[in-house]
Amino acid sequence: MEQSRRDFMKMAALGAASMSLGFNAKSYSRIVGANERLHFAIIGLHGRAYGHMDGVRFAENAMITHVCDVDRRELDKFAQETEQSTGQAPAKVRDFRKILEDPQVDAITIATPEHWHAPMAIMGLQAGKHVYVEKPSSHNPHEGEMLIKAQQKYDKLVQVGNQQRSSPHTQEIMQKIHAGLIGRPYFGKAWYSNTRKSIGVGKEVPVPDYLDWDLWQGPAPRRPYKDNVHPYNWHWFWHWGTGETLNNGTHEVDLCRWALQVDYPQRISANGGRYHFTDDWEFYDTLIANFEYEDKLITWEGLSCQGKQNFGRSRGAAIYGTEGTVIVDREGYEVYTLNDKLIQEFKTDTQNTTRDLMSRDEMTNLHFQNLNDAIRKGTPLHSPIEQGNISVTILQLANIAWKVGATLQIESATGHVRNHKKAKALCKRKYEKGWELDV
Repeated sequence: MEQSRRDFMKMAALGAASMSLGFNAKSYSRIVGANERLHFAIIGLHGRAYGHMDGVRFAENAMITHVCDVDRRELDKFAQETEQSTGQAPAKVRDFRKILEDPQVDAITIATPEHWHAPMAIMGLQAGKHVYVEKPSSHNPHEGEMLIKAQQKYDKLVQVGNQQRSSPHTQEIMQKIHAGLIGRPYFGKAWYSNTRKSIGVGKEVPVPDYLDWDLWQGPAPRRPYKDNVHPYNWHWFWHWGTGETLNNGTHEVDLCRWALQVDYPQRISANGGRYHFTDDWEFYDTLIANFEYEDKLITWEGLSCQGKQNFGRSRGAAIYGTEGTVIVDREGYEVYTLNDKLIQEFKTDTQNTTRDLMSRDEMTNLHFQNLNDAIRKGTPLHSPIEQGNISVTILQLANIAWKVGATLQIESATGHVRNHKKAKALCKRKYEKGWELDV
């Protein structure tokens, strides 16, 4: 690799220091005026990046100036659609560090593989950029803490891609729950179901000429290229991904936390396995995770290869209270009495299912507008890193509980594991030399 992360940041820190020192959302809004465009760079162009494209287009007075991917095919395809959609050709970049060097870029959006999320977000903050980072915002609990530390140190904004936090109907029903609509809420049940196919058994093959495999791996210790990892199946390898729990459970478990108004639990357990296929998939395809609080409970049921729905929905959350129940998903909500009688209902005119890979939706657009407003006006973020990281961390701890086969005792103030050496060790990861995190 032509330049390590450490060498790059020594150079970038000099230019970024004057940009980041002393600026917050309100002071920055005085620099980027209401009539000046915010310049966004979208990094990682497979799948969710198309939602990012729409989000930047939707946000007031914002434009896409750069697009970046280590896969030349993805880069060319996305750049072409960006130009067709916006009427302006973005700069095409394969090495994201060149974007961080550009003082014209105000914000970066990150839709890369998950092992890149926190390191890239931290480097973006160090270079003076605001950050929109897809969930999960980190690969492990320690990275989440490092990202929060970096956000506080460099005083830029970090919005986590829990876009349902910007959904008007979800905000409305949460306000009703908190106002006592179903009495005292005490149980949140989240679920996700899909019919994913087997990823087979990969074999080592030459790296395709369109892919920079070294930069794709970045901070992850090096492994040979196999033909069943890129561009999507990395999700199911512990080395790069975080499994279905973080890939999708983050959204609905976050809704349960929001409804129950809780942070870190006291105990976390998870049971399941890889039952549907025998292949290279390292995580479970079936998992039930429990998050136990002093007087409340959240559960998540993930079915990666079995499409049976709950309440007629492939994903969603049910909030149970002393006087009734709310079922909420991306398409609306329903309110039931204790005797299971429907008394309120709201439906959007859109559909968002587990099969909606690109997820180009109003919620994402509004989530980007919220970031835009936060930069310009100091409007509070709907999913700031210090809040989004809680949902991410407890689900990472569920993965760890599953891997070590134990119920984890958790410090409710910090989210740290108590008295389990093996589990504590899994809260961090090793990095490729030269790519270690440093805040």
